[in-house]
Amino acid sequence: MKKILAILLSITCILTLAACSSNSKEEETTETETTSQTITNKKTLVVYYSATGNTKEVANYIASTTQGDLFEIVPKQPYSDDDLDWTNEDSRVSKEHENENERKVELEKTTVENWNDYDIVFIGYPIWWGIAAWPVDSFVQANDFTGKKVIPFATSASSGLGESGELLAKLAGTGDWQEGQRFSSGADEDSVKEWLSNLGL
Repeated sequence: MKKILAILLSITCILTLAACSSNSKEEETTETETTSQTITNKKTLVVYYSATGNTKEVANYIASTTQGDLFEIVPKQPYSDDDLDWTNEDSRVSKEHENENERKVELEKTTVENWNDYDIVFIGYPIWWGIAAWPVDSFVQANDFTGKKVIPFATSASSGLGESGELLAKLAGTGDWQEGQRFSSGADEDSVKEWLSNLGL
């Protein structure tokens, strides 16, 4: 009789533990789903201009990590390697740098499909003479960032972010512009993910 009672008690304990474990897993799953839903409810767009491919690479890392959409800023008259030779006083970028009126770069497209649906907008660019590459100016001026959190990021071999983000925010006149981040040329995915994890989005 005692043996039967002992067996019944053992079975009861096992069933109770199993039920607790199941409830714990359900709670964990529900919590994970809620967190995931909170993140996915914030729709993200990654806008970028890339002259040599470095900014594009970082933009792709950001889009992949945040599950965001990509939008590339493309000048109607693309910059050739000769155009980008800042050591040549007669190159396109050098002339544009010297004359601000020539920095009004016409773009292939400034309108983003479903623009109003995005809550977070990353804007990426290379640093030219301490500021954002000016094709980005044309995009910023053409769009209304009201109600959006805007996060600049830049790539550069040596220059820092400088006031590039602040200048873009002033140019935009709308949006909640955050402190930006500068990445070195050829930045790896882990460094981008670490930055994103610290943003607390």
